[in-house]
Order: sequence, then C-alpha cells, then structure tokens
Amino acid sequence: MVSSPISSNSEIQHEKIVLFSAEQVSKSYQMGEVQVQALKTVNLNLYEGEFVVLLGASGSGKSTLLNILGGLDIPTTGNVYFRGRNLTAVNESQLTKYRREHVGFVFQFYNLIPSLTAAENVALVTDLASPSMKPKDALALVGLEERFDHFPAQLSGGEQQRVAIARAIAKRPEVLFCDEPTGALDFQTGKRVLEVLNHVNREFGTTVAVITHNAGIAAMADRVIHMRSGEIVEIEENTVKKSPAELEW
Repeated sequence: MVSSPISSNSEIQHEKIVLFSAEQVSKSYQMGEVQVQALKTVNLNLYEGEFVVLLGASGSGKSTLLNILGGLDIPTTGNVYFRGRNLTAVNESQLTKYRREHVGFVFQFYNLIPSLTAAENVALVTDLASPSMKPKDALALVGLEERFDHFPAQLSGGEQQRVAIARAIAKRPEVLFCDEPTGALDFQTGKRVLEVLNHVNREFGTTVAVITHNAGIAAMADRVIHMRSGEIVEIEENTVKKSPAELEW
C-alpha cells in the first residue's frame, strides 16, 4: 500500500481533530560521499487523543519521522503542521518553544541524571514549563509516589523508565512521543510501562505515539503505522483494542 493520511473508514476519521499533518516529508543524510535516504515522501495525519504504534524493523524510518514531528529534526523536503501551524517555517527559537510547551519525549534509555532524585529529575521539566504538575504528583501518576526521593541507581529499570515518563508528562504535553520505551525491559516490566502510557492517553487525552519493532504492542493501538525502508507501507485501524495486560510478545 502507498503512504496515505486517509483511513479506509473516512466517516470515523472525519470526526477526529488533526493534531499533526506531514505532507510530502522526506529526510536525507550525507554520510561521506554517500547520501542516505532515511525517509521517503511520507504523508500522514495524527489525530488528537489517539494511541498510535509505529511498527517496523530498525532503519525503517520510524525514529526519523517522530523526530521530525517532535521538532528534534527538520525534513529535507515537505512540510509538517501542528494544529495547522507550519513547523518547517519557524525559526529555532520558536521550535524550542514548541517542544517545551507541546511535546513530551520518552526514549529507550532513560536519560536520568544520576546525582538527582526522581523528584528532582522530574523538576528539571516542571521548572521550565507552565502550567505544569508538581513532581510528586507526576510520580504518583506512574505509581512511584513512594520513590520520589530515591536516586536512579536505587531504582529498577522499569522504575527509571516510569520516572522518565513522569518527567515527560509533568508539563502536560499534548503529544507524547515514545521511542522503544520497552526495548530495554523484560516482558512484565514492559507491560507496566505500557499501562502507564495507556493511562495517560485515556485519562488526559494525550496523543501517544509509540515506536517499536515489537508487533505484539500493536494490539493496544487505535492505529498501527507500518514502515519499511523509509516509507509508510500500511496503516491499519484496530476495531478492538487490547489492554496492556492482554498483550503477548
């Protein structure tokens, strides 16, 4: 299938509010004398309040696409719109403001500062964003209210990832981009992290986009975007979603 922002169920999509729109977006990198095409002419809409999984092998373009949507990178060609605003036409200062006020990021490796407690790691974001949650309240949302004064070395991998999620959601972002958030975790711990992401999506209406190569996670998504060789090859909609507890992989 060719890349398309339009689902087969046009009536359902018509009722949704478009949060992001990527139009004819591509990305190339120069590696010495070789030009690498990381993303090829992608067209995609992301909708307000949906849970999306981007599925594909390493090198398929998943991270490149979300980095562009999140303002961490700029496309070589094409345009990206956030609530109708062309992000590819703004300057670096405006792009920084966009990332600070609207977007949360969660990565495979937690990027916590070892010398700061869990609450202090979360406060790094809340001190910059307004309005924001209190660090302890954000940690309570991910089930770590009793661990707020612990350092990263005193936390398990799953707990550290939940601190990273608390840090990302504390500024109340409209969208949460997660790049392999369960990639470094075991099966049960990964489920707990996905439960947190699912909770944030349902309770706060936060749009959540999760990059993974794990096909089992796709069952909990509203839509699954399949990528291969820098292209969207299929977009499927789940009529019945599984809870994280029901997932198998």
